[in-house]
Amino acid sequence: MSARIYQRPKNAMQSGKALLGQWILEFDPAEAKKPDPLMGWAGSGDTQQQVQLKFPSQEAAQAYAAKHGIPARVHATPPRALKIQAYADNFR
Repeated sequence: MSARIYQRPKNAMQSGKALLGQWILEFDPAEAKKPDPLMGWAGSGDTQQQVQLKFPSQEAAQAYAAKHGIPARVHATPPRALKIQAYADNFR
């Protein structure tokens, strides 16, 4: 059972920056999802997909994974580039 560690991305629909410092550990799916015969909804018997652990830093998440023997890979956060423009630029 492997996992991935990443930093929460900023929501594009909001300007706030709350919870951006959190690092998240999510487990990789152990089995593929299959359609339910009655309803047709996708699902699986893997309950680890529902687990999402939150940590204050990348080091804390890596320490937790190492302590519990979970092979984890870290996804680096891409740098945010701000496009500075004036409101008048919309009418040029």
